[in-house]
Amino acid sequence: MRGSECTWQVSVWAALAVSLACRAAVAQPEPPDGNPEGSPDGNAGRDPGAQPDASAPLGPGGISHERPGAPVVLQPNRAFGHRPDPPSPCEGAEHLVDASRCPGYSRTDETAGAEGADEEPPLPAGLDGHGVESPSIALGAEEPEPALPAGLDAQPPAGLPTGRVAGAPLAEEVGLPARSFWLPLRWRLRSDARIGARLREDPEERRVSIGEQRLQLDLEQTMVLWSTSVRLVVDAIADGLSRDHTPRLETGQGALDLRAASLSTSPGESFDLRVGRQILTWGTGDLLFINDLFPKDWTAFLIGRDVDYLKAPSDAAKLSFFAHPLGLDLVLTPRFDADRLPSRSYLSSFEPTMGRIVGQGVPLNVDAPERWLQDGELAARLHVMLASWELSGYLYRGFWKVPAGLDQRSGRAIFPPLSVYGASARGPLLGGIVHVETGYYDSRADRSGGDPLVRNAEVRALCGYEHALWADATLSFQYYLEAMLEHAAYRAGLPAQVPAADALRHVATVRLRWLALRQRLRLSVFGFVSPSDRDGYVRISAAYDVDDHVSVLAGANLFAGTDDHTFFGQFMYNSNVYAGVRYSR
Repeated sequence: MRGSECTWQVSVWAALAVSLACRAAVAQPEPPDGNPEGSPDGNAGRDPGAQPDASAPLGPGGISHERPGAPVVLQPNRAFGHRPDPPSPCEGAEHLVDASRCPGYSRTDETAGAEGADEEPPLPAGLDGHGVESPSIALGAEEPEPALPAGLDAQPPAGLPTGRVAGAPLAEEVGLPARSFWLPLRWRLRSDARIGARLREDPEERRVSIGEQRLQLDLEQTMVLWSTSVRLVVDAIADGLSRDHTPRLETGQGALDLRAASLSTSPGESFDLRVGRQILTWGTGDLLFINDLFPKDWTAFLIGRDVDYLKAPSDAAKLSFFAHPLGLDLVLTPRFDADRLPSRSYLSSFEPTMGRIVGQGVPLNVDAPERWLQDGELAARLHVMLASWELSGYLYRGFWKVPAGLDQRSGRAIFPPLSVYGASARGPLLGGIVHVETGYYDSRADRSGGDPLVRNAEVRALCGYEHALWADATLSFQYYLEAMLEHAAYRAGLPAQVPAADALRHVATVRLRWLALRQRLRLSVFGFVSPSDRDGYVRISAAYDVDDHVSVLAGANLFAGTDDHTFFGQFMYNSNVYAGVRYSR
């Protein structure tokens, strides 16, 4: 054992001797007093034996931030353009290999701080990749590295937001921009004023068909978390044709119409949720609806309001799931939302119980389901993209959206239970876009068809084609069919004085869109014609953008028919023209 200790001592003294010999061979003359040009040491005239304050932490580039009044020590650093003298064969060996293998290496070389020593100090611990004990922060310092500032070494206590550490300064306190929790508020203001008149005398209605101004405010506030947003869309209405200005949110009548009040969030990449009042739509038809069983506003559509008002809001929750290439939409409506029927304050229409066209003196007498949850609705859509084609399947369980029955005891029109199962496809064909859609209407209250007071089950289908005539003009066609099931049973139980509906109802549509004058002028003509009902309806609209905010517009709604009980024929006295001005920003 003593032989091993002796051998170890001899090895140490031999290594020390070799190290001193190497250092003497490469030693350079000491620099003169002062700070010679190119010297990285900024301590000219300072006592070489003086040591910096060991408590001062190092800043970037080796700058020691000492307490006020203390001298500043600049550590040698190549980042400041320092060009060291040619290294010795062993200089810097600690960067590449174990420094203990270099001749003459000893622990005292790291902290000697000898006068005139011009070699670079070793790198701090962790940068040399070895287990050699790291030097002190300043030459000759014996204390360990200073502790981290308060708050940086602590774990966040419960209750603090993610990333917020107890005692740590806020971004505003250190001059950094704070990350906002809210995105900028998005808002839009739109004013729409319209005036219109009937083209023929209607004994049941006034000559003025529309006279109103709407001021719509659209607000949306989005949060960073989960892209959560809150949206509010409300119309303030000044209607010269209405005597009652009490807001009625279900029908949209009165001084206010709440179009949207919803909360939307995306807690995952494959999941979206929207809850509250919202506008919902799906299906492929152009102003023809089979599987789109969300509420419509037929008064707005027929008197000349903007076509956007055809879609009435729903009070519902919509859940959407995405798993490419599939998508699933679920809409839950806790209480039934019926269509907004043609109001007799604006439009005369056929009254089945009286067998004639009536107007303001005979209001609609309907009884809609209104119980929460028990009278709710469920709608679902499963869709998939195959190449350039979108295929969809639909399910609905609720009630007929328009009156489809009569309560014999009260004499009120009712909304019988209804289930709908459908499908659609849309994609490119022959240089245009083709779409097809079908649906089976299961009238659950009268599947046999023998009850004349409840509408029979039906099969509905449509197909359409759209093609661009030139760059700014598009022409489209549609064909729509309603086929009543159990028609013979329906005819057998129908009272003699009630007009019978046809087993098949056909409707064809054509639309022409044209953008002119650098797309500042928008023209549209849309026509419906029903060979089975022998009636029709033409919508004409034109709008011109004066500038980015102001538009002037005009249009017409023209009805025709031979019978006053058919869908378009009942409105034959309501043909009208209108004009308006819209401002938006």
